[in-house]
Amino acid sequence: MFEIIPSIWLINGKCVRLKRGDFATEEVISSNPLEIAQTFEGIGIKRLHLVDLDGARRGEPKNYHILEAISGYTDLKVDFTGGVSTDGDVIKCFEFGAKTVTIASAAANYPERFAQFILSYGREKINLAADTNPSDHKIKIRGWLKKTEIDLFDHIEFFYERGLKYLKCSDVTRDGVMEGPNFALYQEVRDRFPSISLAASGGVRGIDDFKRLRDMGLHAAVFGRAYYEGKISLHDLEKFINNA
Repeated sequence: MFEIIPSIWLINGKCVRLKRGDFATEEVISSNPLEIAQTFEGIGIKRLHLVDLDGARRGEPKNYHILEAISGYTDLKVDFTGGVSTDGDVIKCFEFGAKTVTIASAAANYPERFAQFILSYGREKINLAADTNPSDHKIKIRGWLKKTEIDLFDHIEFFYERGLKYLKCSDVTRDGVMEGPNFALYQEVRDRFPSISLAASGGVRGIDDFKRLRDMGLHAAVFGRAYYEGKISLHDLEKFINNA
């Protein structure tokens, strides 16, 4: 079943939005992330992608209190990401209510450790985020502040062979600018790794993009700016969910 997953990006406990991951473009949307999460839950959304940008920059999660609040006051399945690097970080995420954890930087920096996370916590709970600029297909980490020399497809394959089930993939040039998802990139990932559950992230403009990603066989689509700027309404989202 195809799932649409709203994202809430956090800086200093507030919900923000960025363009192409550039922290200089930060705009505060709300000082009450819980209220936003409850609004999504109210129309039938089941899962939330909670991004700790402070954690991504600093290398360890910083917004556990927001995770705890959303997990405690909604029934949303929260997927938490941002700075998760150690066993201790993963354990704390689950203790504060996360249902799944998505990891990017630690997977690039410590691939064997991330592979062990998949074994230790289970492939249903540990997700990989692989974010790239399609001009070179190199992985970007630390909230996209740092470029690596790791090839996107080599990176996915390493973990695919070690049991990875869930992958979130972003074209960083599309994020927060509503120019449409990189359908060609997602098709290539699907072709190379047909049994992986792929979530597209970045560039969603409207419901038609959800439909196209669904029809391509993707597992999910993560969205943010299109909703926060009013390009997708709560009514649109609710109608799509009810007809999915």
